Amino acid sequence: MKVLTLALLLSLPVGPLAPPKPMRQPTTQATKHSKSGRWYFAATGHAVYCYGPVMTVPRANGGLQKVATFCRDGSPVVPLKD
Repeated sequence: MKVLTLALLLSLPVGPLAPPKPMRQPTTQATKHSKSGRWYFAATGHAVYCYGPVMTVPRANGGLQKVATFCRDGSPVVPLKD
């Protein structure tokens, strides 16, 4: 009986002896820019996290509006509260 058990154990497949390679983390836009972003207060009253510079753009009525660029929610431009 011991011989039969030993024969069955030795006939089982053995996994690889080397440790598995670590998987690469997928890179997304948020992980690429996570170190250089900043929180801003949007004109809508919400906080937004943006990676690009703050710019001043002309309004339709002739005035100027500050906007944050390249925000985490996917918006290219978000108007900021003054």
